[in-house]
Amino acid sequence: MSVEIRPAVPSDAPQILAFIRELADYERARHEVIASVADIERSLFSEGATAHGLICLRDGVPIGFAVFFFSYSTWLGSNCLYLEDLYITPAQRGGGAGKQLLRHLARIACDNGCGRFEWSVLEWNEPAIQFLQIPGRPASGRVGEVPHGWRCTARVRPGLSPSSTL
Repeated sequence: MSVEIRPAVPSDAPQILAFIRELADYERARHEVIASVADIERSLFSEGATAHGLICLRDGVPIGFAVFFFSYSTWLGSNCLYLEDLYITPAQRGGGAGKQLLRHLARIACDNGCGRFEWSVLEWNEPAIQFLQIPGRPASGRVGEVPHGWRCTARVRPGLSPSSTL
């Protein structure tokens, strides 16, 4: 069972939206998803889009996705990669696809000279907190102002590398 990670393309928009809805169901926030397929197509694939998508496949079948964008740190004087969503279908969890997706994102961050690779996690989502925890490094905890119920986590260089951090 091979895992493939590839950049999302416009024809993936319906699948991305389906994954977003599944994730929102899990996060008890389905009612907050107002995006449409057209919104996904426009925001990820139009000229000048600033967000990027990845599709994770096992044996050619989509099993998850990630959406990320680049931000900037004035203190570091470098770009940062912010992971907006990472989702693997429940039936496919535990098989390493999520870790491969994180490593792929870390590689993108490194290739783009990013000083940080950041994400936020709901405080009650202990499986995600454990999954995103880098062995040997404590979570950063709260960084700045974040909405109630969210934990903001940052991984700061030096040492940001796809092979050594995940």
